[in-house]
Amino acid sequence: GVTINSNAWTHGGHAINHLYDLFFMMGRDDIPIGVGGEGGVSQNGTIFPNVGGYLPIIEQNPTGCCPNNGTTPCKPEQCGDRGNIFTGFTSNPYAEFNMFGDPFAAYQVIHSGIPVTLIPLDATNTIPITGEFFVALETHQKTYEAQYVFKSLKLSYFMWDSFMAGVAVSIMSGEYEFAEMEYMSITVRTSNEPYGITGSSNPFFDGRTVPKFHLEKGGVHSGHVQRSLRDPFCLVENGKGKCKDGYTEEVKGPDGVRVLVATRAKPNKDPNSLLDREYFENFLHVLDRPQQSGKFNFSTQFPNFKEVLYRPDFGSKMLGKPIIFDMDMSPGDFIALLYLLKLPVEVVNLRAIFVTPTGWANAATIDIVYDLLHMMGRDDIPVGMGDLFAVNQSDPVFSAVGDCKYIKSIPHGSGGFLDSDTLYGLARDLPRSPRRYTAENSVKFGAPRDTEHPELRQPLALEIWANVSRTISFGTKITVLTNGPLTTLSKILASDKHARFKIQEVFMVGGNMFTVPSNENAELNMFLDPLAAKAVMDSKLQITLIPWEAQRSVSSFPSILKSLALVKKTPELIFAHRLISTLEKLRKTHIRYRHVEIFAGEILGAVLMANGQASLKFGIQVKPIRVVVTDSENTDGRIVTDHKYGRFVNIVEEVDNAAYYDLFASRLGDEKQSAVISSFSEQSRIWRGN
Repeated sequence: GVTINSNAWTHGGHAINHLYDLFFMMGRDDIPIGVGGEGGVSQNGTIFPNVGGYLPIIEQNPTGCCPNNGTTPCKPEQCGDRGNIFTGFTSNPYAEFNMFGDPFAAYQVIHSGIPVTLIPLDATNTIPITGEFFVALETHQKTYEAQYVFKSLKLSYFMWDSFMAGVAVSIMSGEYEFAEMEYMSITVRTSNEPYGITGSSNPFFDGRTVPKFHLEKGGVHSGHVQRSLRDPFCLVENGKGKCKDGYTEEVKGPDGVRVLVATRAKPNKDPNSLLDREYFENFLHVLDRPQQSGKFNFSTQFPNFKEVLYRPDFGSKMLGKPIIFDMDMSPGDFIALLYLLKLPVEVVNLRAIFVTPTGWANAATIDIVYDLLHMMGRDDIPVGMGDLFAVNQSDPVFSAVGDCKYIKSIPHGSGGFLDSDTLYGLARDLPRSPRRYTAENSVKFGAPRDTEHPELRQPLALEIWANVSRTISFGTKITVLTNGPLTTLSKILASDKHARFKIQEVFMVGGNMFTVPSNENAELNMFLDPLAAKAVMDSKLQITLIPWEAQRSVSSFPSILKSLALVKKTPELIFAHRLISTLEKLRKTHIRYRHVEIFAGEILGAVLMANGQASLKFGIQVKPIRVVVTDSENTDGRIVTDHKYGRFVNIVEEVDNAAYYDLFASRLGDEKQSAVISSFSEQSRIWRGN
């Protein structure tokens, strides 16, 4: 079996699909894959059976919290430090990533009595990828897995994990073939001295008469716990940081545990070889073996595979008002996108899509956006990615990491990231687009080497905005529909001083703040980035707000499904029906999915924007409002009436739900502007030549 720990370098939904594909290629669909549960740890320290996966143990409680995790490889100039938390050397130069991600869990494993073998950074640092190894790997391409590894290493240049696997297999075979090994007495640091003084940083002890897990007061777990990359406790002026959370430290006496430790990679036994490590020879040999080799890659699985982009020819049609759709890729957003794509282009001209990954899904879920556009024959619509963190939440020194203060309100597993990233398992039904999420790995954009397709680098939202706003007709203004946090729109307003003069109106969808009971009156999309919401509200743009109260009146899955059943079954309607039916079934049968009906209300913004009061009866009130921003999770994101400092905006209320359901269903059932390729099944039949 394989288990996925998704509190570090990956998200569960993307990792699971990646592994399923890899096992399918290797003919090993028999291997089960598991991701952490959501049971967590109770306030009194009871570990539930479905614990794991998404959070470090110290943060597993009913409120939860996100860790600060890095996303890019270590820089050579940091190699003199003991650890490899390259995003936080100024605070903690001792820790190793896999220990720092959950120090208390690492301590429990090391001290469990189970025999442990450790391959630390000291050892993995002795097997850097050399030019000779890379050239040798390029010549060993007989198997699909070797080709896959070569392409992967062109993007990431570390062998740490594979070296660990090689050392483990070697030891299980009774040999120390690839690394020099010795026994050491070690422990894992979970807090910092002086012990017994937490500085309100340690959830195991703070505010508790009895410490969680009955830990010892004044013991090794009772000190200050590093709470952020720039934790003031950890910083030393003109020196290295002093925190040691996640440090595998060699100690003497009863605090240490005897562990077998790899100290360095063994040199190659063959003095005539160009490869300087013994493991390199074995690695290349195993990858190129014909036995237990991969069955196929994508192009051999589909003999007639061909990448095709579908772009419509609108001819002499007079295109309608230009629209930009800003989404955070929740399930409701994809249904709203289908609706927008079905609207007559003479009425609504969808010019671009912004993906704001500070909400319901991981940034790489952008692939589903590409696939849905491909299905609908709209590969011409550009998709731009926004910032990964809410305003002022990214680290001031290393912007690729940051705080998850607000996004932690999104569930990690069932009904949250895990399901949104796979579109509740239905993403694989969509035809595969040639356009994919591609990291900025090209020399032109500062990466150490080119990807195979640097021209496919994922465009940023600001780049797309600049292009769209520059190419619209003179005198024409853009309407923006925001279905997620306002991070991207606020960045546009901050970077382009003329942006507010180019925008006709903003339709802004709120959302149900269901995961923070102390702040249930907040609008979710305002809460996820309150500073961005305030900036947009203060921008003097014409705004129509669709609050949760209005959304709730049209958030009935049974009513939507009933309306969809009465119209013609186009491919896009069938897909929407399957998704909504899946959500409704889960809502009825699993407590973790009780909230998913909120996604039905996310379609309302698109329907209102397209139809107006002429076709859809709804009430509008004009009120002076402001967004509450106090740096408190108990109040941030609330919309309050303020006659002194508030901005007048249109607030939607009292929607005619029957008309709403009919408008939505009839549009999806319209045969005009329908899918050009209905599903992956149809696409794969073409690729197979059937």
